[in-house]
Parts: sequence; C-alpha cells; structure tokens
Amino acid sequence: MSYTKRLDGRKADELRPIKAEVGIIPNADGSALFAFGETVAIAAVYGPKPLHPQHMQDPERGIIRCVYNMLPFSVTERARPGPSRRSKEISMITENALSGVVELKRFPGTVIDVEIMILQANASTRCAGINAAAMALAHAGIVMKEMVSSVSIGKIDDKIVTDITKAEEDYEEGEGATDIPFTISSNTHAITHLQLDGKIQTERLKEAYDAALKASKKILDYQTRALKGEKIDENK
Repeated sequence: MSYTKRLDGRKADELRPIKAEVGIIPNADGSALFAFGETVAIAAVYGPKPLHPQHMQDPERGIIRCVYNMLPFSVTERARPGPSRRSKEISMITENALSGVVELKRFPGTVIDVEIMILQANASTRCAGINAAAMALAHAGIVMKEMVSSVSIGKIDDKIVTDITKAEEDYEEGEGATDIPFTISSNTHAITHLQLDGKIQTERLKEAYDAALKASKKILDYQTRALKGEKIDENK
C-alpha cells in the first residue's frame, strides 16, 4: 500500500501548528519556547561566564555546553529521569548545530550553558530544542553570525514530507519511513546538523534538503516574530 495521505491530514510540505515565545524563564540570561504541535521544547541560556575548572578554558574562544533532557511525563510511557545515551547524543548534536553560528571568539575562556527541556514529545524533539535554543541565545544577546532553524523531513514510501510525527516515524507499510532532521542557517543556508534514520536515494536527499530549506524559512519567520515580542500560538 502506498502512503498517499498524511495521517493527520496535513499537506506534504505543511508544518504542524507552531508555538513560539521568548522570555519564559525570568532568571535566565535568555529563554524561549518552541513547539511543533504536541512537541514542546523550552530552552534557557546562562552566560557567557568563566569556564571552570580553569584548565579547560580556551584562551582564544568560548564554548557552548548543551544539556538536553526529556521530562518523565513528556511521553505516554513515562521516560526514565536523568541523562541517557540518547540525551547525551542530542546534547552534543545541539552543541555542534549552534557552535558554527555563535561568535565564540568574542568570548575567550568562557562557557555558554544551554539547558533544553522537552515538556511534551511527538517526534522532532531535537529540532524543536534547537529552534528554542537558537531563540534563547538571541534573546540573551549572544552575538551570532546568523540564526539557525531546524526541521525533520521524512520520506514515507516514495513521498517527501515535512515535520514528521511519531505515527509517521512508526509507519511500516510499503517502504516504511525515513527520518532526516536538518538544521539550516538563515543567511548562507548551510547545513549545521544533518542525521539520517533509514534509507534514501542520493538524488532524493537533494529533494529532502529543498523541503527542509523551504520549511526552515517559515520557521525563521516564527523565531524572528517571537524575538520581536510576539507570542505565537497557532493552536488557539
């Protein structure tokens, strides 16, 4: 059976309802919330501040230190609290996705801590977390070369779809589903993060990138509007 219609009725290139807001954690230097439908992430930024122990400091540049966690109640089956192999991997991925656009040479010997919490999860949690983290960095006044926006592109049977859900990730008929999270910079359109869970032909990967670029431009608009003070909630 071919995958002809999305399970939630969206068009192939349609994002789920977006929610975006900054300044949600008063005691952080910068903070933000970003949501794709039922996937909700918040991020808080602290710093730049001196990195301790001192021997870990880089005299030429600062570092970004990310911690990603899913709250136990974020999924239907209670998640185990505390760090896991998956959360450590996503923390490292997020650091890499953000480090390329932050002007770290302006903050030698320092660390910028980025804390990401997933409040609700229905796929694309790492992408929602990266979007929230980028907004929180900008909200904190951290100097950035450009913004980044993140989205998960799926290939389900022969169809390329934007902002894949958990039900779509689990789709097993036909060729099954492939999940490709992208993070793309706002000006140069460089890929700062790319993963592949599944299989895709080389020529179709370009199609997936084109879909990610189109979606990232939409996401950037939401991020920019939120940073200007707008509270966005398309679920209302």
